[in-house]
Amino acid sequence: MQELVAGRRGAVIGPFIATLRSPEVTRRLQRLGDYIRFDAALPEKLREMAILLTAREWTQGFEWDVHAPLAEKAGLSPATIAAIAEGRAPELRERGESLVHDVFTELHRGHAVSDATYEAAVDEFGEQGMVDLIALIGYYTTLAMIMNVAQTPSPFVTSLRP
Repeated sequence: MQELVAGRRGAVIGPFIATLRSPEVTRRLQRLGDYIRFDAALPEKLREMAILLTAREWTQGFEWDVHAPLAEKAGLSPATIAAIAEGRAPELRERGESLVHDVFTELHRGHAVSDATYEAAVDEFGEQGMVDLIALIGYYTTLAMIMNVAQTPSPFVTSLRP
């Protein structure tokens, strides 16, 4: 699809290979993903952290291998990245990182977020940032499901294990 090649991704890779079977889904996912990945109302480090949490949750090696180096480059600590890879709760000192972890964990464990967590996240990220965080988690969950079903291989030697 020309939109993918001409856009910030520059190529048709990963989940978009599988979605090409549904061109309209591909087009719409690409447009949402362009905003969610590059322009969402959250700092890049927190976007990348949420992507890694999602990749770990779904044991999605392609997303992990693409985004772990990006997360470190954006300022997420190697120790936090390693803990997420191992499925452990990272020791988080920054409020934003703790809130991303709390929102992600509550959303996946209870399919909702507590009022206290919601209020704290809105205080930290604003309402748009909170909606963008939830949409980012949902978007990367969708990509993980597509790639897991399509058995999309990682172009790298993945460090992510079930």
